[in-house]
Amino acid sequence: MVFTIAFAGKGGTGKTSLAGLTIKYLLKHNKQPILAVDADSNACLNEAIGVKVHATVGRLREESLDAVRSGSRPGGMAMEELFDYQVQQSLIESKGIDLMVMGRPEGPGCYCAANNIIRKYTDILSDKYPYVVIDNEAGMEHLSRRTTHAVDILLIVSDPTVKGLQTAKRINELVDELKLDIKKRVIIINRVADNRQDELQKLAESYGLQIGAMIPQDNDIADIDLKGRPVMQLRDEAVSYSALSVMLDDLLS
Repeated sequence: MVFTIAFAGKGGTGKTSLAGLTIKYLLKHNKQPILAVDADSNACLNEAIGVKVHATVGRLREESLDAVRSGSRPGGMAMEELFDYQVQQSLIESKGIDLMVMGRPEGPGCYCAANNIIRKYTDILSDKYPYVVIDNEAGMEHLSRRTTHAVDILLIVSDPTVKGLQTAKRINELVDELKLDIKKRVIIINRVADNRQDELQKLAESYGLQIGAMIPQDNDIADIDLKGRPVMQLRDEAVSYSALSVMLDDLLS
């Protein structure tokens, strides 16, 4: 049985860092192996978990198309067979985690093919993993194209602003409009100052949003980022990781 956790939210909310910390939590609690999927064309989940990217789905698709056009397919393989083989070989392996990265799509502004490929291979590969964590692209594009589906928990990440919560509200409404198969969905408000919690709680409630966690502003994350270290190396006692862990304890119990 596969348990899937997906992240959504506008850019700059810290959702990739929170996805990395969620992977840290799963590893710590021996919930592995994990398939991590970076479905953002501006790939950076690898930096959060501390691995190097040697191949992306977007680039592999272009290489497969070039091979078909030039007639240089090995053994005369059909493009789909060639691409299947390449994707299987492209997984970035780390201890307890395999990472698949979308990368840039095939043309300026066109995400359809890359999103469809990510969806297909997430389905194919996820059968081999008990846990899947998907870091989606900023905004709502992944939802409107139905890249995110059959998700156990959708974590919609907002920053502590009206604009961030309005985006979270639109994403939440889009889930209903598209009738997506998502069992639970909660809002995470990230980088929250102590004196803003009540105000943000009331604002979220006025938008009909269920808050799963308010993650405090954390200097430890800023320090680790400045040192160029992956967020996975954040100490367990850090206030951001502690707050996220409390929420995940509840959601995964």
